[in-house]
Amino acid sequence: MSARKKVVVFDYGFGNVRSAERAVARVGADVEITRDFDAAMNADGLLVPGVGAFSACMTGLREARGHWIVDRRLSGGRPVMGICVGMQILFERGIEHGVETDGLDEWPGTVAPLKAPVVPHMGWNTVKAPADSELFAGLDADARFYFVHSYAVHEWSLEITNPAMRAPKVTWATHGEPFVAAVENGALWATQFHPEKSGDAGAQLLTNWIETL
Repeated sequence: MSARKKVVVFDYGFGNVRSAERAVARVGADVEITRDFDAAMNADGLLVPGVGAFSACMTGLREARGHWIVDRRLSGGRPVMGICVGMQILFERGIEHGVETDGLDEWPGTVAPLKAPVVPHMGWNTVKAPADSELFAGLDADARFYFVHSYAVHEWSLEITNPAMRAPKVTWATHGEPFVAAVENGALWATQFHPEKSGDAGAQLLTNWIETL
């Protein structure tokens, strides 16, 4: 039997860390909630949750040196997964109430307000994943996931010019307008929805991530 994978849920003050811890432990990983530098760097997988305002999350992440940890892990091909605002801060910038804040710039793109009759987008929704998605493997097309957000990325603009590089796999959802619901990009995966609150579908998704670690 292979050894259990070690996952760190990065605790920088802006995430549902206990819910994430329980969900990851439930699908068979050893989990630690911490902002300890060495633990975060050495874990098999780093989970970066996020709730609240984009700017506040970025401030908290930088104060905990999370921006540097994410960059160093990805430079070494070490898996990182962002959830909700933990996904949003991976993009180039966020705009809230007219205020623009720099993100981690792992991907180009702007996090902007949702344009929909009802905001926030709160509740269950389906997604449209690529046929070869590893993240959504084993899940039916009508699987539903739990969303809570008022902002999203509405355009995917990353272009791969090197034919030796694999293009990211982008999953979409719709609430008023299409938006990016998940991304698989090498060692960096992320979801706009909350897999830890998405029942059996979320558990399958987390299992798929852990199996890649």
